Amino acid sequence: MPCYIQRLYNTCQASVSPNGPVSDEAIERVRAKLDKIKPSDVGLEQEAQLVRSWSGPASERNGGHQSLPPIKYLHLHECDRFSIGIFCMPPTSIIPLHNHPGMTVWSKLIYGTLYVNSYDWLDLPGAADPLQARPAKLVKDVQMTAPSPTTILYPTSGGNIHCFRAVTPCAIFDILSPPYSSENGRHCTYFRKSPRRDLPGEFQLDGDTVSEVTWLEEFQPSDDFVIRRGLYKGPVIRT
Repeated sequence: MPCYIQRLYNTCQASVSPNGPVSDEAIERVRAKLDKIKPSDVGLEQEAQLVRSWSGPASERNGGHQSLPPIKYLHLHECDRFSIGIFCMPPTSIIPLHNHPGMTVWSKLIYGTLYVNSYDWLDLPGAADPLQARPAKLVKDVQMTAPSPTTILYPTSGGNIHCFRAVTPCAIFDILSPPYSSENGRHCTYFRKSPRRDLPGEFQLDGDTVSEVTWLEEFQPSDDFVIRRGLYKGPVIRT
């Protein structure tokens, strides 16, 4: 029988097209398969074991400050239909708010603990100026600890704009369909809360009052935000 990551890949192959998932049932098939993945299935059992005995960063234990290792991205697969990868985050590291335009994302925390903060856009009448702040609604603001269920972000719902802050060393397994593509207008854009004070905290939308509105604006993360390509040590996917 093929290894588990191969079976997950095969499920993705049968469930998505260059335009994304082929059906709601297909989305659930991928979710069910990803739900059962373990660190040992992708060569991360040793890292997961270290987290189980983790008692805080060395800088806290020693009372000093030291630079943390960078966030690493382990690339498993990418084609025009989907991509598979794992983000390995050191404690206190942050991946800022970013979007997934026109994409469905299956995301699974496979070890560690992190905070997740996510939003969806609120569609106001009239064309939105991408250079201006846009209104969004909070979808999720929670701490998650592995093992936890797979979460799914949809193109316009489920928290398509999200950020992560690692509490312990952690790893996030992501499947994106379709993947990021500059050629097809699917750029990864970063956002932050707008510092402007003149933006309304609530407004009328389709006859209802929308409150607790968060205004987000595009920004470029600082130079110390770095994601490096890491070495994937798990079973090779046969394509």
